[in-house]
Amino acid sequence: MSPPLPVIINAHSNSGSDQVDAVRDALAAAGVEARLLVVDDPQRLDATIEEALSAGPACIVAAGGDGTINAVAAHAIRAGVPLAVLPAGTLNHFARDLKLPTALDEAAAVIARGHVREVDVGEVNGNLFLNNSSLGLYASMVDRRERLQARHGINKWLALLHASLSVLRHPHTFSTVINADGQALRRRTPFVFVGNNDYTVQGPHAGARSTLDDGMLSAYVLRPYGAWGLIGLAVRALFGRMVDGRDLDEIHATEIVVESHHGKTRVARDGEVEMTDTPVCFRVRPRALRVIAPEPGDA
Repeated sequence: MSPPLPVIINAHSNSGSDQVDAVRDALAAAGVEARLLVVDDPQRLDATIEEALSAGPACIVAAGGDGTINAVAAHAIRAGVPLAVLPAGTLNHFARDLKLPTALDEAAAVIARGHVREVDVGEVNGNLFLNNSSLGLYASMVDRRERLQARHGINKWLALLHASLSVLRHPHTFSTVINADGQALRRRTPFVFVGNNDYTVQGPHAGARSTLDDGMLSAYVLRPYGAWGLIGLAVRALFGRMVDGRDLDEIHATEIVVESHHGKTRVARDGEVEMTDTPVCFRVRPRALRVIAPEPGDA
């Protein structure tokens, strides 16, 4: 008999311990035998995942936001075990693009059905990302948001608002050479965004992906803009009027290397920020992750 499915809940995340009862009830209602592992100390997250996988489960469940799902996915790939997702975070980008239901009980029913598909993952300097990774504006915003939260104890969204206004007031640009599948692009830019598969970057569906298994990275390199220029760009994006080659450069490749004269730089990876060495090397790993997903044709 297979052991109960381990369910990793990161209590340190924004969804945290508030979701424990809801996750337990949803899985029980779907008939899924589960063992909930609530991680109170973020330093124990990796060790808890490894311990859960050592029991040889049929799959491992990540209940939380994109950061928690990222951490569990990295271990699941190494162990050769499918990942299941309960969307219990703030934005749930990966779950949304996987076409998972947002309601916990409906997502638990998907886990019970057990349909497995293979999806791509990205890597930045050897570290996994499921959604996207970026340099520049966004990484700076998240870094300032985290420092504001730690220093003043304010909530995530208020901290992000303050951090965004601060960064956008004087947007910093940097010089870079972007090498993509043998082609070099020299730019001065405030923002380099690299997505795992192709992203919609403008219009009402901006931020979504239509596929997760195309085997390609998508990179978007903004042209230099001041504060008002960035606001205008956001408005044009909202109405689908950005122009490739004028507002941004769009690149599709399997490997992308971003060179900089700085020895280290901040990089955002599925919403988490860390310092990394330059050059920053991105690559796609086609269909490297097995994940429990809705069957084709499911609503």
